[in-house]
Amino acid sequence: MKKITFTLPAEALGTATEAFLLGDFNEWNLDKGISLSVQPDGSLAASVDLEPGKTYEYRFLLNNGTWINDWAAEQYAHNAAFGIENSVISVPAEVAQEKAAVKKAKAPKKEAKVNKETVAAEPKAKAKKETKAAVGKDDLTRIEGIGSKIAKLLEADGINTFAALGKATGKTLKAVLEAAGPKFQLHDPASWPKQAKLAAAGKWDELAALQEKLVGGK
Repeated sequence: MKKITFTLPAEALGTATEAFLLGDFNEWNLDKGISLSVQPDGSLAASVDLEPGKTYEYRFLLNNGTWINDWAAEQYAHNAAFGIENSVISVPAEVAQEKAAVKKAKAPKKEAKVNKETVAAEPKAKAKKETKAAVGKDDLTRIEGIGSKIAKLLEADGINTFAALGKATGKTLKAVLEAAGPKFQLHDPASWPKQAKLAAAGKWDELAALQEKLVGGK
């Protein structure tokens, strides 16, 4: 089994005071729900032992009766029976990782001729590029419906701040998702610009109130 930690930012609670983790791993049974504990930084977290090589769907249930998704989920899956989207996590297979590690360890080392001038210049160029990319960048996963993978897609398209996302049109966002493949086309970005404008303005309470009404960003 592999220990996986699930987290929620404090602002995700809204008016609630507690959150419980439910999913395929506990049969979506509230009696088996896992309570998230408050961390030193104010966020909430809970750890679960999951079987490697398997994919699980899950959500969080707040003690005010509201269901919310993981803001940083790997992806989301549409549940046709309830007309909602669930958060999804795939646990890497340990065997595959071990084989890759052994293969890498056995691989012969190749010596290559190195241009000293190129080596000296590369760290500076890389540092400059990374610094430029980090300036003004916002955590887009705080927007309901955007996970880490979708955030990377948006950043690759030049949308890496709340302000930029707030100005984006639904057509533009839909095009980014459609270009990324079928599994991203199920997402509905209609509410993302509205959420982003609240985040850009620092209106976190209003954002939390809006997100309580959303399911997977809808």
